[in-house]
Amino acid sequence: MSKIMDTYARQPVTFVKGEGVWLWAKDGKKYLDALSGVAVNGLGHTHPKLIKAINEQISRLIHVSNVYCITEQEKLAEKLTAISGMESVFFCNSGCEANEAAIKLARLYGHQNGIDTPEIIVMEKAFHGRTMATLSATGNRKAQAGFEPLVGGFIRVAFDDLEAIQQIALRKNNVVAILLETIQGEGGINIPINLQDYLKGLREICDQHNWLLILDEVQSGIARTGKWFAHQHTSIQPDVMTIAKGLGSGVPIGACLAKGVASHVFTPGKHGSTFGGNPLATAAGYATLKIIEEDKLCSHASKMGILINEEFTRHLRDFSQVKVIRNSGLMVGIEFDQPCGELTRLALDEGILINVTADKVIRLLPPLVISEAEVKELAERLSQVIKNYLAK
Repeated sequence: MSKIMDTYARQPVTFVKGEGVWLWAKDGKKYLDALSGVAVNGLGHTHPKLIKAINEQISRLIHVSNVYCITEQEKLAEKLTAISGMESVFFCNSGCEANEAAIKLARLYGHQNGIDTPEIIVMEKAFHGRTMATLSATGNRKAQAGFEPLVGGFIRVAFDDLEAIQQIALRKNNVVAILLETIQGEGGINIPINLQDYLKGLREICDQHNWLLILDEVQSGIARTGKWFAHQHTSIQPDVMTIAKGLGSGVPIGACLAKGVASHVFTPGKHGSTFGGNPLATAAGYATLKIIEEDKLCSHASKMGILINEEFTRHLRDFSQVKVIRNSGLMVGIEFDQPCGELTRLALDEGILINVTADKVIRLLPPLVISEAEVKELAERLSQVIKNYLAK
């Protein structure tokens, strides 16, 4: 019997090696990875440049305390602020830790401005993590159930609804921030109808009321949507941004970035992390960003995203059960008019790794390095699985 706690509904397969978009199981069967470890393996598996960088760092130094200066951390912070336009970075180990830091920053910002009970506006269907604060900010009762009492201080509104936020601004004087995913991932790959207008509206509300605009780019960041960060499809800049997942290409790392007044909220002793930003993790993060840049993977993800939408649309357009296919770059959702959780196992049987989120949405997050031929193979093979399923 396994000694591992029963926290995951695991699929019946164990992988032993990978290369590019492909994984091999213990029995030798080959799988097309269209999930990338849930948006983590953006460079695919065993990218030679990444392996070289990690091996070189391991041979020098793996970890030292944040009590000391860390060259690799400073190098990655310099790169991240350059590509994001942000001003400062706090390093941690995961997306939920990055969001936890952002929540703490917002509350501290409120207290520094004389607000004793600061509140943060969050979204329905959001997912920000599984720590107590990020779970409380998450808009998923199934994930929250059994962990009450939840952390207070959050006001929930519908995603992509500026009017709801404007109404809160009229009756609340203790709001300090708006926290949202630029594109909702776990909630079903939900993309605002007009991303520019929505984020511009949020930015204007925050500026008017001295609130912080916090964007969770944990899943949508690091070139996933064809830009370094999804909000860069618009003209706005957040005050705080959280990233993780694809940043380390599998080496655990997260970051909370800040700009303007938000950059000066934390002072020594207010927040920290033992492992956050250690030499190994930040070397992996820097190598990841350099490879994305050198291999032009932002533009490649954009191009492959257009192709993947076209291919699935072509294969599935005659099936009324498929409500919509939506994507931003290689962040793809195929929504059905019925629960379709069984498709995860059916696709696995056919050698394709996907998952189903929000009960009715196939979520595809293939590696950024996926080729045109591999996109077409994925669309053809997975569409056949879907057709067989819908024909039952």
